[in-house]
Amino acid sequence: MHDYPEMPTSINHVEPVPRRIRAVLGKETIVDTTHASYVWEWPYYPQYYIPLSDVRSGVLVDQGTTQHSVRGTVALHGLRLGETERPSAAKVLCESTIEGLSRTVRFEWGAFDSWFEEDEQVFVHPRSPYVRVDALRSTRRLRIELDGVVLAESDSPVMVYETGLPTRYYLNRTDVDFAHLDPTRTVTQCPYKGTTSSYWSVRAGNEVLPDLAWAYDFPTRQLQPITGMIAFYNEKVDIFLDGEQLERPKTHFFKSTD
Repeated sequence: MHDYPEMPTSINHVEPVPRRIRAVLGKETIVDTTHASYVWEWPYYPQYYIPLSDVRSGVLVDQGTTQHSVRGTVALHGLRLGETERPSAAKVLCESTIEGLSRTVRFEWGAFDSWFEEDEQVFVHPRSPYVRVDALRSTRRLRIELDGVVLAESDSPVMVYETGLPTRYYLNRTDVDFAHLDPTRTVTQCPYKGTTSSYWSVRAGNEVLPDLAWAYDFPTRQLQPITGMIAFYNEKVDIFLDGEQLERPKTHFFKSTD
């Protein structure tokens, strides 16, 4: 049993996308549609299924391979634009048992240099219309430890509530003991928060756990309260909230909380 809301969607759930979706390769717009569909291939977030008629002609290259899915038989295609080639970049669904998905294509996210919803760039995967992300300031007492070593203490955290994930606790840098943190070059992106500016591995005794803490110096406008603050993976550290130790959650980010 989680102490946070799970995703309310099931596999193969389909909804219309009410936004203009574009995908860019090089300087060329390859996809431009207002008729995309959200399709949940797994519960956490959807994929865009794009009408073939809204894909630039001549860029899809049939690889002569088909795959079977629960949505129908898909033909594997590459993507070619000038000298740029992206093999196995697209799955064309010619006929589907699911209403509205026939003659659509689902692209691998990394096949394009950038994706846009209206005029805002989207990272990693499409934003789910069922996900809400709130950043709320709090005066609850927060302490973060690893193997008995105190990594951070704060009475002014910002709590980020994101549908389908445990609460993330962001702390001011002055509340973090950097003696136990080693900076790394890791950079990640989130559809809802943007691109991270920093990551740190955590040292406790002789153990070093990679990339357990991160920060967004330039988050999306909706997450401005976390600007420059630091969060730790609940799955790998011990968090005490108002003196009560929280259970380490299990998420798809880590197969084990050991």
